[in-house]
Amino acid sequence: MADNKGLTHFDAKGEAHMVDVSDKAVTDRIATAVGHVKMNKETFDIIAEGRAKKGDVLTVAQLAGIMGAKQCSTLIPLCHPLPITKVSVDLSMNADLPGVDINATVKTTGQTGVEMEALTAVNVAALTVYDMTKAVDKTMEISGIRVVLKDGGKSGRFEAR
Repeated sequence: MADNKGLTHFDAKGEAHMVDVSDKAVTDRIATAVGHVKMNKETFDIIAEGRAKKGDVLTVAQLAGIMGAKQCSTLIPLCHPLPITKVSVDLSMNADLPGVDINATVKTTGQTGVEMEALTAVNVAALTVYDMTKAVDKTMEISGIRVVLKDGGKSGRFEAR
């Protein structure tokens, strides 16, 4: 018997498996994830002023993040496909970075949480910002991606400090 230290995606033999959530209660669940894309001041100005050659960077990245959340179970092998009831992805310019802050919130009513969907939304939105502006700045950094809120289910509420 393998010692999996409580990792739920491994069975008693230590082999990967999809967790059985059929006995879990159906509850309202929510998760919020955040992250950012740090960039050169010139790139920041191009996005802020709407001068990117590929179009409106923030709007395209917002839509990409929403689409990413909806595709999470096809990207992450052991994620359950979920009936997502709400996805919001907000991107804002942050002159202090300089760069773009990303905040994604996902909701469902189901038997498992939506942390992975929120994290996927942030990652896909960040990758889209990079893709749309990489021609002028290949030094951009995607970082700070983490769950800051999770609520619902047996483990209750988690809020990052």
